[in-house]
Amino acid sequence: MTSAILQFASAAAVVVLAGTILTRCADAIADLTGMGRLLVGSVLLAAVTSLPEMCVDISAVRMGMADLAVGDLMGSSLCNLLILAILDLCHRSEGRMLSRLSAAHALSATVSMGLTSLACIALLLGPRLARFAVAGIGPGPIAILVAYALGVRLVFQDQRHSALHGAPRPQSVLLPAGRKLSLRKAVVGFAVSAGAILLAGPLLAHSAGTIADLSGLGGSFVGSTFVALATSLPELVTSLVAVRMGAFDLAVGNIFGSNAFNMLLLLPLDLVSPGPLLSSVSGVHAVTGLATVFITAVALSGQLFQVETRRFLIEPDATLVIALTLATYTLLFAIR
Repeated sequence: MTSAILQFASAAAVVVLAGTILTRCADAIADLTGMGRLLVGSVLLAAVTSLPEMCVDISAVRMGMADLAVGDLMGSSLCNLLILAILDLCHRSEGRMLSRLSAAHALSATVSMGLTSLACIALLLGPRLARFAVAGIGPGPIAILVAYALGVRLVFQDQRHSALHGAPRPQSVLLPAGRKLSLRKAVVGFAVSAGAILLAGPLLAHSAGTIADLSGLGGSFVGSTFVALATSLPELVTSLVAVRMGAFDLAVGNIFGSNAFNMLLLLPLDLVSPGPLLSSVSGVHAVTGLATVFITAVALSGQLFQVETRRFLIEPDATLVIALTLATYTLLFAIR
């Protein structure tokens, strides 16, 4: 128990340091290449902060713990929304992240909702879809791959359209004048930080799983809560750094992009699974996925809702997102 706690603390420290550097480099790349923080956060940063899920869950599937792996992916998406809502409440300014000021993220949020919905359909129809598997890969992960590629293209085209029609080019806010990174240094720093997260992430999740297993809870619940919280630490750190420095597009894009990328990770998990992955796991994961879709819709409504004076726990806002997320965790505990 003591060794697991020490391992968790050490890995968490590495993730915090690497995540801070990663966010600074990502912001510099967005500035120097003109790609924009929305695209960089939704694709590059989201892919890197999802590396722990990929490593942990591939190992879990190979060890015969498919429920733990799928539960981690679904639970991590839910946890990311909780992180976004908490950061939104802690951000003190006139314009909340879940407000009209961030309506540009509606597209990336919609993409994540669509991919999660596809995963839920594949989970609920798992045994029936297994006969349509191609080379042992179920149709669900293949459909998610196609939808992800189309979704990224939509986000890219939207950013390109905004740039062509006179939208102001974002300037880096993470580095003061005179300390701007060159593109080469930003790319190298991004790659080194990504490598550190790749190495520390599995240790973080493994130690969290060891601590959680001592409680005797099931694999689905442990994967959706304790392991998911551990593998979501990179998203927490990078989003927190981005918010504190004012790079809100990077923070929000990272959360919605990570949720979309989590669903894409079902494909490599299916590749290492002895059979179609989504036909061999518990349908309880669909509950987590559907809750994620619903809560994302609430967050998206909060972005598009134009009235700034809101009623507590009634109108879409970060408080309602937090309440719904905690209610989902309570439900998962009850049906574990």
